[in-house]
Amino acid sequence: MAVAIRLSRGGSKKRPYYRIVVADVRAPRDGKYIERIGHYQPQLPKDSEDRVKVDVERAKHWLSVGAQPTDRVARFLDAAGLLERKVRNNPNKAKPGEKAAERAEEKAEKAAAAVEAEKEAAAAPVEEAPAEEVKTEEAPAEEVAPEASEEKA
Repeated sequence: MAVAIRLSRGGSKKRPYYRIVVADVRAPRDGKYIERIGHYQPQLPKDSEDRVKVDVERAKHWLSVGAQPTDRVARFLDAAGLLERKVRNNPNKAKPGEKAAERAEEKAEKAAAAVEAEKEAAAAPVEEAPAEEVKTEEAPAEEVAPEASEEKA
């Protein structure tokens, strides 16, 4: 008989309360179970001691007999120091699709080109623009001023 350590839901609607139970894998979630070894109250704050309670001795016994915990119960047992959870890692799932990969490559190429252009601009000698020639034709302006004063007189 295959045995699992899992959660069995209780409580009213939108106010869950879970029992941590040892049950036959063929039994329904909230149905018959072999033994209750703890409880979990998700409504309580995360730092509360009463949020998760597990009977450590009974959990050790059932793990030694071969009971398999579910993912959530394995987290609780890991926190209690009874079990080390396996790292669930699927690196292929996190990889982007073909189109996203193409867009990322194009973006990287544009960024590399921009960096290259900045390096070239910084490495090239700075050419100074020729200064504008200052016009020193003040004489005609002086000539205009006396004429204007003669016309008024």
